Amino acid sequence: MNIDRERRAVNGGTEARHGKDDPARRTSHASSTPRGPDAFIRDAASAILHTAELAFLIPERPTSRWHRAGISRRGEKIFDVTSYTVLALFAAAWTWSVAHTGMKNLGSAGVSPVTSGIAAALSYADAPTAPFVTEAVMNLFAPLRGESGKLRARISSAGEQILAEPLPTGTSVRFSGPAAAESTAAGATAPRRSGVWSLALIVGAAIRPVDQFSLITLTPFSEKRRGKIGPYNIGSWPYERGGKPRSPKFAPPAGFIEVTRANQDTYVSEHFRLRDFLTHDQVAVWPKYLVLDTKLIDKMELVLSDLAERGISTKGVRVMSGFRTPQYNTGGGDARGRSSLSRHMYGDASDIFIDNNGDGNMDDLNRDGRVNIRDARVIEAAVDRVERAHPALVGGCGVYTGNASHGPFVHIDTRGYRARWIGTGDS
Repeated sequence: MNIDRERRAVNGGTEARHGKDDPARRTSHASSTPRGPDAFIRDAASAILHTAELAFLIPERPTSRWHRAGISRRGEKIFDVTSYTVLALFAAAWTWSVAHTGMKNLGSAGVSPVTSGIAAALSYADAPTAPFVTEAVMNLFAPLRGESGKLRARISSAGEQILAEPLPTGTSVRFSGPAAAESTAAGATAPRRSGVWSLALIVGAAIRPVDQFSLITLTPFSEKRRGKIGPYNIGSWPYERGGKPRSPKFAPPAGFIEVTRANQDTYVSEHFRLRDFLTHDQVAVWPKYLVLDTKLIDKMELVLSDLAERGISTKGVRVMSGFRTPQYNTGGGDARGRSSLSRHMYGDASDIFIDNNGDGNMDDLNRDGRVNIRDARVIEAAVDRVERAHPALVGGCGVYTGNASHGPFVHIDTRGYRARWIGTGDS
């Protein structure tokens, strides 16, 4: 230490003054002759001077927190490296213990390691829960975004579980409705009332909104009386009054989305809103009712992404026809070419075209200078590629020529098996 060095320096100075060259010192070591009074006086004076020099040394300014503890700079570095290593090992061990606890608890209850691990972390008082646990629970909502990752809504019956996995203990979901009414579910169960809900995740004291995503709860099918819900005319589905459909795909829907003036602009995906799929009749009647399958929306978003990857702008995508009520499918608009079991009545079919220039017709997608059915085939080719990559979304795709009332377009659905055709009129 610096003080020790300074003390040695003082001692060295004293030795220089009283060392081998000091006659008195040589006399004291060279002879056993008794010392006189003058020698004692000189020794006393020297001792007093040495003590004063030590007392008045100016201490060195501390250079670290360990200076006064007597630890050298090298010792301080060794201590710091050792401390950081111990802390890193402790953090790794704690993380492993949380994951190991989750894995050990996975069993007959069917709870995933992710859910169990999060629950264990929430129950551990010393864990820094809010930052990483909230993010981990948010990942449970990722499958709701679909295979495209672009869905912005989950359509559910009242009281239905909206997640594939249960939420960990200590977390819940808050649903906020249009009237600012809130209901908190300890799990992830849809509210009992129909409507469009925003979602927020609650983890302990932390609240985090689920951004750009809505839960849409259905109005039960039983609310339809004599073909109507309120003043809105819907009609009746085949097999509604009896008989067994050839496939569950032709069973009447479980319920309806209630679309109001206030919620009609709710995005169900990156490109599509509720109002895009409404039946084209009863313009002045509100609320309206809609059947919509998010698998269809997911598939169309994948088709648009495929086109965009090939340099085709899709910002002008238009839904020419989405959901059709049974009464409209039978007699509304131009009914030529429509099937009595049209997928449009089941909410999993749409007719679309790309109109980036806003003229109301299909654009020249193949860039041959003309607008015709070949442009519709550009979209059909994208549908083929999407179905190969995503077999769960397989379905029908029909290309339609233009006529006096509309340009060429493409019908897309998710009927569950592959079908292709060329059509005229409406699909």
